[in-house]
Amino acid sequence: MGHGFREFIPMPQPLRLCLPLALFTTLSACAQQPPQVPAAPRPPVIAPNECNDAAAQFAVGKIADAKLAEEARVRASALRVRMVRPGQMVTMEFDASRLTIEVDAGGKVASVRCG
Repeated sequence: MGHGFREFIPMPQPLRLCLPLALFTTLSACAQQPPQVPAAPRPPVIAPNECNDAAAQFAVGKIADAKLAEEARVRASALRVRMVRPGQMVTMEFDASRLTIEVDAGGKVASVRCG
């Protein structure tokens, strides 16, 4: 004891095994977890007689008339079609089997959507 060194005190065997485990557990809690990435949304399922506006996008930019509206309705598998002109009042309910064609002031199809 006179050499300035501390004497080594032997640790019991179970304590010697628990210290590294405790140290590992503590450090692993500090590790950054990878961010949770949400799953990709499922593609829409088109039910029979439910409008599919992607199929009617060909009409955008064309002159709006009854023949074009009917062709867009058939391609979109919609039961009904309506043309909405600027300033026209329309009902706001969503109808999954209806194709709505929005017409600009020049008489051309501005957009096509279901609803």
